[in-house]
Amino acid sequence: MMKPATTASEPVTFPQDRTCPYHPPTAYDPLREGRPLSRVTLYDGRDVWVVTGHSAARQLLADPRLSSDRTRAAFPMTNERFARSRDRRLTLLGVDDPEHHDQRRMLVPSFTVKRVTAMRPRIQETVDRLLSDMVTVGPPAELVRAFALPLPSMVICDLLGVPYADHEFFEEQSRRVLRGPSAADTQDARDQLDGYLGDLIDKKRAEPGDGLLDELIQEQLRDGALDRAQLVSLATLLLVAGHETTANMISLGTFTLLRHPEQLAELRAEPELISGAVEELLRFLSIADGLLRVATEDIEFAGATIRADEGVLFSTSVINRDTAAFARPDTLDWHRPARHHVAFGFGIHQCLGQNLARAELEIALHTLFETLPGLRLAAPAEQIPFKPGDTIQGMLELPVTW
Repeated sequence: MMKPATTASEPVTFPQDRTCPYHPPTAYDPLREGRPLSRVTLYDGRDVWVVTGHSAARQLLADPRLSSDRTRAAFPMTNERFARSRDRRLTLLGVDDPEHHDQRRMLVPSFTVKRVTAMRPRIQETVDRLLSDMVTVGPPAELVRAFALPLPSMVICDLLGVPYADHEFFEEQSRRVLRGPSAADTQDARDQLDGYLGDLIDKKRAEPGDGLLDELIQEQLRDGALDRAQLVSLATLLLVAGHETTANMISLGTFTLLRHPEQLAELRAEPELISGAVEELLRFLSIADGLLRVATEDIEFAGATIRADEGVLFSTSVINRDTAAFARPDTLDWHRPARHHVAFGFGIHQCLGQNLARAELEIALHTLFETLPGLRLAAPAEQIPFKPGDTIQGMLELPVTW
């Protein structure tokens, strides 16, 4: 039976930086003790509920009384950058059913297991080419720029029909959206991405291609199911999320494997473990921490009452270390059944691109260590910078040699 919710006398501040790139912040330890529901304080002093239990998270993420609509006045924000863009309606992620259902239905056919399976040979070719270029240049290499970032950028460009020649522009704007030094900088990056993708959509309307954006123009924009602003918002979301999350998983996954030589040796000896290893890494790393919702009405849960207009935050890094769901959760174990993690969220907003992300991670990590069996860090681990806690987690850079 679920134990009653507990609240700390002094709520933990959220988000906080990790002290180790692949473990939750040590400051979150009280949240692990206070499962399944506690309180945290956001950057603006607002206290919100935080869900830290695995079963509780799956129940509440599927509860229609929790809204993802970021334009609601009571919707919680974890930093000023995102708070300043509250009025910008976020297609798909920032809307509720039935609108969300209609938008998601447009995209599902492009991200099915069958469609992603058909993409695997092309992903493999891209991985092989990038690693061949690395080997040709010779060690050392900076793995984020040489491999982890260009791979998902190339894949999502190919899928959407976005020119990869423009990758430096949209990668830089994506970085500013997620980690800009100020709210104004983030706003400018969003405007630049919107302008770029709006122009691209206009060009495609005149000269259609064969990417997902072209399909959406032909099948949704022209019959009025989407307007231009909605399509631009959707394209921005797919482009940013489609490369940033996977790039961070590749870089942080590689770092984590290099810091766990026994598990890496096992994976090399038994390459058939790669699918399970990717699931375990997704659970263990939980790079997208802090899913946000707002209650639209009172919710009685675990001995507490979540009031209407109260914020609810899901700390995936803590949820995915719940001992009730995962034995020895702070240990990497390729043999555990880990697919019930919530690294991709849960419920109607569960990540649409999860099948593609899994395929890219399996191919990238397997081929990387097969091609470069002597791969190792080219700097002391404690000196390699990783990302702050208010953005997607990953390595800022990853110097390697072989």
